[in-house]
Formats: sequence, structure tokens, C-alpha cells
Amino acid sequence: MNSTNSALRCAARPFGVAAATAVAIGLLSAGAANADTFVKLPDGHMVGDGVTITRTGEGALVSPSLAANGAGRVVWVSGIVTADVTTIQGEGEAGPWNGADNSPGTNNSSTHGVSRISTGYVVGCQVDINGLGGSMGMSMDLDGPSMSSSLSVPLAAGEVKFVGVGGKDIKKNGTYSVQYRDTQLEIQNCGGYAQARAYTVVEIVGNDYSKTTLYGQPFSIG
Repeated sequence: MNSTNSALRCAARPFGVAAATAVAIGLLSAGAANADTFVKLPDGHMVGDGVTITRTGEGALVSPSLAANGAGRVVWVSGIVTADVTTIQGEGEAGPWNGADNSPGTNNSSTHGVSRISTGYVVGCQVDINGLGGSMGMSMDLDGPSMSSSLSVPLAAGEVKFVGVGGKDIKKNGTYSVQYRDTQLEIQNCGGYAQARAYTVVEIVGNDYSKTTLYGQPFSIG
């Protein structure tokens, strides 16, 4: 009787080891599939008509979406953008609406009659975002310390969107900065490859109008 039980235990041992190994491999695979990926992005610099734009400290932490449906992913973005402005002709000088159809926030234009710095991300789903197009999304004024937020970006295949992260009115010459930290962009409804890149636009309005845009390096969102 004892020898029979011993034989059964010996026969069961390899199966138990194999099962434990399979569970361990499964857990490792799940961890790898759900691992976050940090992307450090290069600084940027652009000189325009009366304005110099710089971007520093940009990075992105890419994660699978908690929805785990294959059509979503999440990225936390951080960075600092600065505009040195020298061509404002008078404090608080107003100008025209510069968006399409005289409405603000379209076609990468954001001014509402006052010179402005705006920053955000161009997000695309299975498209070549070297040829940029789309509409500005929501934006917030970040006049105080760095802030974080969460923005949902529904995307269909072949679609590109401008997603505003922050901005600030420019009423006189000087240096203006917008800093954002761990701002969450949740990409939904994109079943394929997704990509993003930062943008910062400075629009100077008045008798003379100028618009200068600095784009960042594209990066994969998975």
C-alpha cells in the first residue's frame, strides 16, 4: 500500500513541476505584456517672427489600457515649453479670430483675440503623421505650478487629432512657460498602431499676425 502511494506521488511530481512552471511562465508573459514603457524625447527649438520656442524635459510613459480590449492604450506625458516673445506692440492688444470659420481652436489655431502660447499632442491611429492635419481638442490654462490632467481621445483608424494640454495668453513682451506633468492621454477606439508627437504653437495677433509652431519627435503609443 505504501509502495503504491509512493509510486503515485513520484508520477504526480513531474506533472506538478510542469504545472508550476507553466503558471510562472504565464505570469511572466502577462507582466511583460502589461509593462510600462518610458520614452525620453529630445529637446526642441524653433525661432519665428519675434518669438523663440523651446521644449525641454519631454517624456512619455506608455501603458496598455486598463480596459484591456485591444483598442485602447494610455500614455502619461510631461514637458516644459517656453516662448520668448518680443513683438507685442501693446499690452493686451487684441486681434481677429484666427481659426477656421472665425472660431477658435481649429486647424491648430487657438487664439481668441489675444496672442497666445498653446501646447499639446497630435495623436494618430495607423496614419503617417508627418503630414499633419486635424482639429484642436480641449485645452486648459496652466498659469500656476505644473499640473496634471486626464484627457480621453477617441480615434478611428486613419484619424488624426490635435489634443490641447495647456496654454497661456500673451499680453506683453516677455517669457511665457507652460509646464505639464503626468498628463494622461487615454487613446480609445484604435485597433491598430497609434503614434503621437508634441506641438507648441505661438500666435501673435494685432496689425501683424504671425504663427510659429514647434513639433516634437514622433513616438509610438503601441
